[in-house]
Amino acid sequence: MHPIVHFFFITAMLTLPLGGCGVLIGAGATVGSASMEERGLGGAINDKLIQTKINSGWLDIESGLFIGLSSEVHGGRVLLTGSVVSPKHRVNAVRIAWQVDGVREVINQIKIKDQSDLEVHARDAWITTQLIIKLTVDGDIKTINYSIDTVNGHVFIMGIAQDKAERSRVAAHAQDVGYVRRVTNYALLKNDPSGHVKIIVPAMAK
Repeated sequence: MHPIVHFFFITAMLTLPLGGCGVLIGAGATVGSASMEERGLGGAINDKLIQTKINSGWLDIESGLFIGLSSEVHGGRVLLTGSVVSPKHRVNAVRIAWQVDGVREVINQIKIKDQSDLEVHARDAWITTQLIIKLTVDGDIKTINYSIDTVNGHVFIMGIAQDKAERSRVAAHAQDVGYVRRVTNYALLKNDPSGHVKIIVPAMAK
């Protein structure tokens, strides 16, 4: 079997949704269609590698934790779908995706099964929305490179910062949002991803 065909056969098996059945398209057809796309065969291979690493990262935490999730990758842009039990599981799922080399954007469409405290969830959603607005209107921040999630007033910042100044600027915006109790900045530095340091910034509720 040709090495590229063999590669797609293996990665297709690895990248099926963790929680459901899928249809395995023939490896030859996959290679053919990928070579015709704008991203080309090389880009398709990179996307498959990213997808495989994301799924592997989820499995490394706990095989059944993210059973209801699936990922799609195109041009380094990652779409996460499915559902998890709690908001913290969603934070971990997104954080793992951002830590994979080659990821340029993470679109988080993961749903939360536990909606028992609707008031808390509504406030968290409000905090996340307000922060995204602040980042969007700040011309010194590339908002597309970040994902924001909020759990019980605790804001989690994930993504890739252009430099330390931008990373600090994002955290400062988070502190200025009402009802924020704490900020954890998981953002990686663009030119030094290995130098990532978790930053925890306390914030008073407003």
